[in-house]
Amino acid sequence: MEAARFSGIYPMQFAFFDSAGRLDRSAMRRQVQACLAGGAHGVACLGLGTEVGKLTPLERRDVIDWIAADVAGRVPVAVTVAGDSVDEQVALGDYARAAGASWLILQPPPERGLPETHYAEFFAGVMARVDLPCAIQNAPEYLGVGLGPTALCALARQAPNFVLLKGEGSVLLIRRAIEAASGALAVFNGRGGLELPDNLRAGCAGMIPATDTFDYQVRIYAAMRAGDEAAAEAIYRQVLPAIVFVMQSLDQFLCYGKRIAAWRLGLGEVFDRRPALTPEAFGLDCARRYAQALGPLR
Repeated sequence: MEAARFSGIYPMQFAFFDSAGRLDRSAMRRQVQACLAGGAHGVACLGLGTEVGKLTPLERRDVIDWIAADVAGRVPVAVTVAGDSVDEQVALGDYARAAGASWLILQPPPERGLPETHYAEFFAGVMARVDLPCAIQNAPEYLGVGLGPTALCALARQAPNFVLLKGEGSVLLIRRAIEAASGALAVFNGRGGLELPDNLRAGCAGMIPATDTFDYQVRIYAAMRAGDEAAAEAIYRQVLPAIVFVMQSLDQFLCYGKRIAAWRLGLGEVFDRRPALTPEAFGLDCARRYAQALGPLR
């Protein structure tokens, strides 16, 4: 399980709901289809962008089943796995593997303020029992806990299927993680694609944004890999205002980023599952302007 197998832009799927508050199957299918048509290198689900904390255990499995069915093996599928216990995460990881997931992104257990070794042992316990390549979501700014470079390297030595790292930090923090990993881990960043060209220069294998701007990020990734940094920077300047707008907070990202994605997908009204940020008229005007400037997702 070599880290080099994993690279590219993996858009995290938004959770779209219908007017009755149920997951909207047709909207979710359209989102996956747009990701495939737009050149995504993989598809990710059940992360913060999928509002996984608002989904029931059955709904989480539905999302996995739907995305795996719609992708149909054409690109890898990464599934974020959360749970209060090792057993709970192993159960969801096994379900994802059976449905066709390619790799897992493990989130830390909910307890906060415990020694770093507690979280490392938790991850090692899950990895020892799941038969898939694994990442951990190392995002202390969003999740309140993370592993330092020494703990990450120790975990990589202990768990052969720990081959990826999903970060949520500035390019300077990500660069330090890449240097500490010394090639043992494929490092992905998120944050909606902020600093994308510099993340690739720093050694990131890829990014996990959401679907609102992923197609531009696919083009940036291709230009950087082709050595055309001027083209990559030009595309980045074009998409950056929309990324900055939605990435002011997680609530703003879920409220307005999802609407930008929906409008670009040609969907109708967006329905929120509470608790959620109530959109403001001015915010909706901004989001519509960005959606129109970015153009449709075909």
